[in-house]
Amino acid sequence: MFYRRKLVFALLEKIEGDLERTRIQKLIFLLTQKQAKSSYDFVPYKFGCYSYSLKADLNAMIKREWLIDNENHYTLLTKKKYYDELTLIDKKIVNETVELYGEMRTDIITKHTYLNHPYYAINSIIAKDILPKKYYDRIINSKPKNTDTVLFTIGYEGISLEEYLNRLIKNDIKLLVDVRRNPLSQKYGFSKKLLKGFCEKLNINYLHIPEVGIDSSKRRSLNTQDDYDLLFDDYKQTILNETTDSQNLILKLLKDHKRIALTCFESDICQCHRTHLAEKIKNSPTFRYELQHI
Repeated sequence: MFYRRKLVFALLEKIEGDLERTRIQKLIFLLTQKQAKSSYDFVPYKFGCYSYSLKADLNAMIKREWLIDNENHYTLLTKKKYYDELTLIDKKIVNETVELYGEMRTDIITKHTYLNHPYYAINSIIAKDILPKKYYDRIINSKPKNTDTVLFTIGYEGISLEEYLNRLIKNDIKLLVDVRRNPLSQKYGFSKKLLKGFCEKLNINYLHIPEVGIDSSKRRSLNTQDDYDLLFDDYKQTILNETTDSQNLILKLLKDHKRIALTCFESDICQCHRTHLAEKIKNSPTFRYELQHI
């Protein structure tokens, strides 16, 4: 049992009733804001703070018959008490969350999160209707706005799906260019179909260009930086010389969309081919922009 799921069970135990889908997202969000290291990360979605990972966990709990989803409400089925397995700090946080928000209506909790965490309301479709203008303006002002043309690169190793998406949002990325040869991942949310869907729900376009990726067979036995350097020497001499059309396409996309990001797995830019791809594009005679690794 993942520890983060025990928090969800503990909250349901202490609420002693059903929780609707929107309400549980808001309560877990408020709970995690009290944690030193959040058990779940969230993104700004159409009704405010939302965690795809929390939703995936809830679906897994339903599949295992630990929860039931009845008319958009979650109800506990398991008899085991997971609250008892929390740390003392998290027990206190769960109790405080229930005490502060347990009796609060969903619309009031939603408004509360919008007022106190305006960034998470920037994509809300209801914020304008439920907030006075001066508070709605705070949300509008929280939305990242950048006009500079920048080529970014980003890896998803070691971070949650939500943290990854927030980096894209906060840097005002308009297009994510997936440069993996094989866009599959055992990490939740990063296989092509899911990643494309998550991006598009947040108004970020997605495009896969596999030609500029490295075949997985060449990535075996990479134990030292020297191993990576040998791989990338080969990459620069072969694939980068053979994919000029794809590189020109990326440059055109940058000029059209202004802010695009090349993505692959590795967090360390010295161990990912996207760095060398980006540098090759940067060295193009018509490239007059900024390159950033996020």
